[in-house]
Amino acid sequence: MTHSILRCVFILFLVINPLHAAANNTILILGDSLSAAYGLKQEQGWVQLLQDKYDAEQRNINLVNASISGETTGGALRRLDALLEQYQPTHVLIELGANDGLRGFPITKMQTNLTALIEKSQAADAQTALMEIYIPPNYGPRYSKMFTDSFTSVSEATNSHLMPFFVLKVAGKNELMQNDNLHPNKTAQPILRDEMYNTINQWLNKD
Repeated sequence: MTHSILRCVFILFLVINPLHAAANNTILILGDSLSAAYGLKQEQGWVQLLQDKYDAEQRNINLVNASISGETTGGALRRLDALLEQYQPTHVLIELGANDGLRGFPITKMQTNLTALIEKSQAADAQTALMEIYIPPNYGPRYSKMFTDSFTSVSEATNSHLMPFFVLKVAGKNELMQNDNLHPNKTAQPILRDEMYNTINQWLNKD
């Protein structure tokens, strides 16, 4: 009888543990055109390149790319409940705010939306990370500084992991940018992949 009980416990462990491991590595990416492979094929974007790298390394990490070109924090907030229910991620990475800034939206409204995105994700038992975003300097030093400082403030207030802006290594380099000088080109995507590979690893190890 004792052996039968132990055998049942062992079988349950084998069944439950892989499911638990899979769930621990589902990362929902809420981003804008920088993560949506704007101007490129989806398989050329950094998110798919990073998934390919994880698969090649046989790492149990699944990236769900819910990024949309032109997305704002408000737009993502309207979509989030359905995404959380559909994918049940254990990690949510928020790469948003650029379009809020480019459209001159109030910074306080962006902060409120970012906080709501994080709190909803945390309420769904997901670990959260917020990426710091920069906007072009032509918006003025005061607005630009208040804008970027918002991400530190929100991450600290919500106990979220703060990620550095992943485009800094390629921004301003003509050979790595599309003609609009806003979006990284195909050549830049492996650089962004490697940057995010290191950044996400730090986040996961921290958790």
